[in-house]
Amino acid sequence: MPGKNHGPAIKKPDAYEDLREQGYDKGKAAAISNAQANPELEPSKKGGKTPAYEDWTRDELYGRAQELGIEGRSDMTKDELIEALRS
Repeated sequence: MPGKNHGPAIKKPDAYEDLREQGYDKGKAAAISNAQANPELEPSKKGGKTPAYEDWTRDELYGRAQELGIEGRSDMTKDELIEALRS
């Protein structure tokens, strides 16, 4: 598909095609390639500034597990909550 015209929605077609070949779906590949085309987004930099789960309290972890609907959270230890949130 290299050289295919994806229209104006895809800002960096070569990156889009590479991502598609790596197995990314169309939406994800478009979002990543367009972010790479926009220097203000700086997609190569690390994302958010949220601390690691190990730095959260058990109550904070429980709240996040509740938001995500993780079953059995009320009986979980802090380490179990961390594992459940990461899986």
